[in-house]
Amino acid sequence: MSKSTDIRPIGAELYLIPIKTRVPLKFGSETLTSVTIARCRLTVQDRNGNRSEGWGETPLSVQWVWPSSSSYEDRHQALKDFTNDLCEAWGYHEDWGHPIEVGHRFIEGQLVNLQDAFNRGREERLPHLAALVCCSLFDIALHDAYGNLHSVPIYSTYNAGFMNEDLSAFLEPATGSEVSFQGRHPSDFLVSKPPSSLPAWHLVGGMDPVTQGDLTGEEPEDGHPVILGDWIERDGLQCLKIKLRGNDFEWDFNRLVEVGEVSIRKEVDWLSADFNCTVTEPEYVNQILDRLRDEYPRIHGMLLYVEQPFPYDLERNRIDVHSVSARKPLFMDESAHDWRLVRLGRELGWTGVALKTCKTQTGALLSLCWAKAHGMTLMVQDLTNPMLAQIPHVQLAAHADTICGVETNAMQFYPEASSPEAKVHPGLYRRSDGKVDLSTLGQTGFGYRVDEIKRVLPPPVCAFGEIG
Repeated sequence: MSKSTDIRPIGAELYLIPIKTRVPLKFGSETLTSVTIARCRLTVQDRNGNRSEGWGETPLSVQWVWPSSSSYEDRHQALKDFTNDLCEAWGYHEDWGHPIEVGHRFIEGQLVNLQDAFNRGREERLPHLAALVCCSLFDIALHDAYGNLHSVPIYSTYNAGFMNEDLSAFLEPATGSEVSFQGRHPSDFLVSKPPSSLPAWHLVGGMDPVTQGDLTGEEPEDGHPVILGDWIERDGLQCLKIKLRGNDFEWDFNRLVEVGEVSIRKEVDWLSADFNCTVTEPEYVNQILDRLRDEYPRIHGMLLYVEQPFPYDLERNRIDVHSVSARKPLFMDESAHDWRLVRLGRELGWTGVALKTCKTQTGALLSLCWAKAHGMTLMVQDLTNPMLAQIPHVQLAAHADTICGVETNAMQFYPEASSPEAKVHPGLYRRSDGKVDLSTLGQTGFGYRVDEIKRVLPPPVCAFGEIG
């Protein structure tokens, strides 16, 4: 099966952009103070020889994709090296189709092979989550290029008019389910008229000062808020995501109460709790939720959902979590690499999925379709996405019909990094009235309007195939 609208990649170019955080961001037992943003330009061609280019970008967030006690710099270098390998693979990837079809085949085949080859002889293997993140910028760029080539928004192409195959080529229903993917496409599960603004979730990191008493005197004096109440007032925030430790019961409980009390005073509507994948027993979460219900019922009522308390590797840690999800909606994040793991999570008792474009646009869309078809709730979570990475991220949230808005926190941790993009899309890089504004997005690809963004890029670290 083929269509005249099919494309294939013919060239790829990679840029690495280092940025530093204004304040530290804690992931589990590690702390992020800088990150490398990987950006690519992908050139594609259709069957008639017409060409276009697309852009993709993601932070290579070492601490999130590869939690380990080994050297940060060793892991950081491995991510950059593997992204370089992927640039070559995408630059010479001779496969035709719609971006979901090409992206899916690459992820299922070539990405796995490249990861195996990269890990051969390595003392510590690059995890699959890290491989997906390194791949995501190329997959995102593929979708962007396709929309640009056909002069349409990419989300208008996830249907039978552009795709050669329906969802049954990619997905299998849960055992015993009456769900069928025959004749269905992603458009059947997406919002047809997405909103032009979204409620924005603010991240309360484990090291963030909540009150004046938390200040150390080392906070930056750069004109941005420092304590939580000031953030709430400046940005009109209504939704707060609270990072917890997952291995310190009293600290976690007290943190929920402390943030909850500030939220009540400032008239915030919703809270969520992120346990950072460090919990090993459901009873830990259950006891916190039950104590919160009994002692602080209003804060308990504000808690909209609980995010990923348990270890990343769901297949090795098949923890029955029905007792947690009976108390509050329970969302997979790091564990939800693809729809198969979403299926396993559902069997174990998870009720929702937190999607991320940094696991590839293709994978996020397929997980979205599987989850919605089986009655699971959705959220779209941030990888502290700055610059271009913010745009596919909020686009996914706008089309996904999430439980409530989108998490977006790059403006907390490195706001100046996105200054060139913010001049074109101010409402995407500064929250106002508790929301982000998508109304400035363009009408082709992801709507970056990249030609209007006056960003000076460093020299590319590699280029393969035909560029431009």
